[in-house]
Amino acid sequence: MSQIPVAEKLVGALSSGLAVLRYLAGMPTPVGVTRVARDLELNSSTCFNLLKTLVHEGLVTFDERTKTYTIGIGLVELAKGALDQASFARLLRPQLESIAQQHKVTATLWERTRNERVVLVDLADNPAAMRVHMSIGQRLPMYLAALGRCMAAYSELSADELRTRIESFRWENAPSFEEYYAEVQDVKERGYAVDNGNYVKGVTTVSAPVIDANKRAVMAISAVSFSAQLNRAAIRALGEDLGARAIEASRAISGRVRAA
Repeated sequence: MSQIPVAEKLVGALSSGLAVLRYLAGMPTPVGVTRVARDLELNSSTCFNLLKTLVHEGLVTFDERTKTYTIGIGLVELAKGALDQASFARLLRPQLESIAQQHKVTATLWERTRNERVVLVDLADNPAAMRVHMSIGQRLPMYLAALGRCMAAYSELSADELRTRIESFRWENAPSFEEYYAEVQDVKERGYAVDNGNYVKGVTTVSAPVIDANKRAVMAISAVSFSAQLNRAAIRALGEDLGARAIEASRAISGRVRAA
């Protein structure tokens, strides 16, 4: 049997970068640059520059608090053609369809990306003649609307840092910071957040956070409807449903088993 020929000249930096990606993909928890360099027998400075580049490209995520690295969503985006059938977003598709049908809303799935943004990765429309139109791929600031309250609840931003973020947003009916912050504080207790016409007048959004093993909100399951179509009882029922589904999704994404 003939052997596959080995390239005469390999690009060392590319090989080292791929080695770092494979290493991080196999680690159960985020790791620091010193350990990566030691385990892969790389120069510390070279390893740091490789990781910095991979973070810039979205293939690796850096946690400022712990100074550790882990695989980023950008790697999944590169492989989305091969992994489509098994992607997490696809697994949540039946949940979105169920939410849309049961509550007569537009159900959406948002994913956290770089630069404090979220992107709409999937949605399910309801059969109503009048419904809110949204497009897959659209992006929003991470702390905006109901999903933003969910993301803020699991961030480590101080009140002053959060105030700076939201005051720069374009709200049609901006809430006071005190109102917004109180709603952020409520998220962990009740499991969901509501934006009743703050971001867009006449539109209500309800969101629940999907939490990873590091207790970070990495996704949000949201529902959108015209405010006139949702009374207080309907909003509460919708929020509780989203919260329960988000808990199941969080268990799946973090590898936890269902509680007895």
